[in-house]
Amino acid sequence: MINKFSNSLLILKSTFFKNKNTGLVKQFFLGLLLVLFSSACSSDGGGSDSEPDSGSDYYFRANLDGRKIDFKTVNFQGGGNDNRFEHVTVGGFEGPHPTKAGELMPPSLDFEIWKLGGDIKAGAYSTPVDQEMVSRYAIQTSNGTILYSTRTADDVFTVKIESISKKGIKGTFSGKVRNMDSGKAIEITDGVFNLPYMDVVNGN
Repeated sequence: MINKFSNSLLILKSTFFKNKNTGLVKQFFLGLLLVLFSSACSSDGGGSDSEPDSGSDYYFRANLDGRKIDFKTVNFQGGGNDNRFEHVTVGGFEGPHPTKAGELMPPSLDFEIWKLGGDIKAGAYSTPVDQEMVSRYAIQTSNGTILYSTRTADDVFTVKIESISKKGIKGTFSGKVRNMDSGKAIEITDGVFNLPYMDVVNGN
């Protein structure tokens, strides 16, 4: 199942670099599908030893315009050549996934860091300096997705990675994401994360 997941990630990476400006919403939904796919793999696995239990210390939290959120269905994924991290994605949802047909997905937040040919290690990464880095906040409505992102030069979003390995990732984040249509920005503060590699964390 992990091999299929990794292949899907490579497809997403290819799509991102071919059309990173005009296909942002499409890429976001591909990312959501990857998280959902990973969640399904975890729930079907029969409780392997590598899965974190509900009492673990894993988390992905932040304040969005002063609203404290403990994100659900959180996932850290990434990889690269020669055991390097050339790409890292962390993301989750504000609430549980819908259980009834027609219900909308809850709002979601994620960030990606890309360093093709490089190696993402402990340290600080910020937009717009790190040009292949992006953060997104998406709200699903009956009329489509309201997307906030870091695709403007004036808004800064910073991720500080304290540790990263094939065991997991830990760090902090903060900054702004903005809706390009309305110009409205959301201030993200006190972001913290501590996640296992490739396992889904549901949160409490």
